Amino acid sequence: MKKTNKKVILAIILISYFMILLDNSIIFTGTVKIAAELNLSQTTLSWVTNAYSLTFGGLLLLGGSIGDIIGRKRVFMIGLTVFAVGSLLVGLANSAVMIILARAFQGIGSAILAPTTLALLMDSFSGEARTRAIAAYGATAGIGASIGLVIGGIFASLLSWRDGFFINVPIAIIMIGLTVLFIPTTQATQAKRLDLIGALTSIIGMTALVYSLVGQQGRLLALLVAVVAIATFIWQEARTKQPMMPLCLFADCEH
Repeated sequence: MKKTNKKVILAIILISYFMILLDNSIIFTGTVKIAAELNLSQTTLSWVTNAYSLTFGGLLLLGGSIGDIIGRKRVFMIGLTVFAVGSLLVGLANSAVMIILARAFQGIGSAILAPTTLALLMDSFSGEARTRAIAAYGATAGIGASIGLVIGGIFASLLSWRDGFFINVPIAIIMIGLTVLFIPTTQATQAKRLDLIGALTSIIGMTALVYSLVGQQGRLLALLVAVVAIATFIWQEARTKQPMMPLCLFADCEH
């Protein structure tokens, strides 16, 4: 692959990752205007963020696993599409229910994009180039957390918080087009099958864990459900032949 293509691939990965970080900043800086425009109470407003956190946290492991099954390029484009549609729906939201559901849907896209961007980076680079790419990826996370607040403030004060979500649509379309042109198609892992029990317990466990932190009622019960589900997930990953998350990753061993 040509060196120029490598730069384009890195740009696709970093821009897509930055979109996820920026949207959270826009929500944070635009909370006052969002609440006023949609007539949201403090509790309802918190669920604009919580709905996203629940789907993002609950589906993160599954989002990373399905790339191994159907191909990371395809999953990456699906994630971009879901995220773009979710962003459009957030921008068009005219009620509390609509914006909360749209944010939950957007969280699904983020749960697909976040692990897939890193997987594509690891697939596309090796040696010193991979080290530099990972450094750029980490720097994007830091920059996204700081500059994202500035950009979010600009949208909230000078433009509209809705514009901050609408802009994701053309960016995502451009990223999809560039993905088709520059990111090579990789074959799915041979004979890789979805670990259904692992997928189900990870979704329940992570969703319950997030809810135990951000929910208003039943947080202790949610924590107990999270502990049981995560323990079951670990047990399943230790015994299955094709785990979603090989436990060997946490030890100095090979598999």
